[in-house]
Amino acid sequence: MVHDGKNELKILSESPLLPCGTFRQGVTPDASSSPLDSPFRRKLLLLAGLSSLLPISAVARTAAAAHTKPHTPLHAPAILRNVRPPPPLVMLDPGHGGKDPGAIGYSGTYEKHVSEAAAAELERQLLATGRYRVALTRSSDRFIPLEGRVEMAQAHKAALFISMHADALHDPDVRGASVYTLASAASDSQSALIAQSENSADLFGGPHVHATSPAVQQILASLVTEETRRGSAHIANSVVSSFHSRIALLPHPQRHAAFVVLKAADIPSVLVEMGFMSNRNDEAALRQAGHRAMVAGAMRDAVDRYFATTRIGIG
Repeated sequence: MVHDGKNELKILSESPLLPCGTFRQGVTPDASSSPLDSPFRRKLLLLAGLSSLLPISAVARTAAAAHTKPHTPLHAPAILRNVRPPPPLVMLDPGHGGKDPGAIGYSGTYEKHVSEAAAAELERQLLATGRYRVALTRSSDRFIPLEGRVEMAQAHKAALFISMHADALHDPDVRGASVYTLASAASDSQSALIAQSENSADLFGGPHVHATSPAVQQILASLVTEETRRGSAHIANSVVSSFHSRIALLPHPQRHAAFVVLKAADIPSVLVEMGFMSNRNDEAALRQAGHRAMVAGAMRDAVDRYFATTRIGIG
């Protein structure tokens, strides 16, 4: 017998179980006289109840699909083997920005512009190797609190954090690059002054951004894992070694102090002072794209050496 869909819908809608063509949930008809004695009829009953909400053509198509749709077997998901992990992510942090100019150079150059230009060049050189992913805490002239910079590195699951600066000192004769890691106590008075200056950057954020007190800085430094400390010392040593033959360095260029921006507990982090804006020669050099490219090249080599000798592969 061939079912006539339209007639069946009409018959079922006139059934005493479905007054006014609506579906009454919970009514159990007598089994001996029910028109619902087949799966097909039960589906039509449901469609009859929904017919007031659907166009006629949609009801007809649904009824036909319910009667003819074949069973589609489910397959187990594919298993990918020997898939290489993504390249490690290097987070570059150009210091200062926006309403925080950083150090102002001998002839008026702003540290925030020098650090941004140098970070952009290092990003270009790292990406050109094809070995890394790179992210920047800022790629424009905007203010970011110190805590926000650390949070970005953690959100990106960075394998390495490099903060780039060109500070100023009271003595204009001091020049040369240096590299800093986190410690609760500074390695020397000059490093303590630089850390104090860099940590005060949050004061530009207004009352809603609170600069971290020295006592809290010491606590934060104590939370950094020993493995992270070793990684930070490793990248610092690599940067100093790469700079030796190309960039003028401070005496004892590998130093440490309580820098807030280096406090990520699980990300090896360094702060690189590329020179001092308070020194006429350093400022003039950092204004030149060629010199910044040389600084970036030395730092790229240091990153290569770091990842080549750690457990994090670079492909």
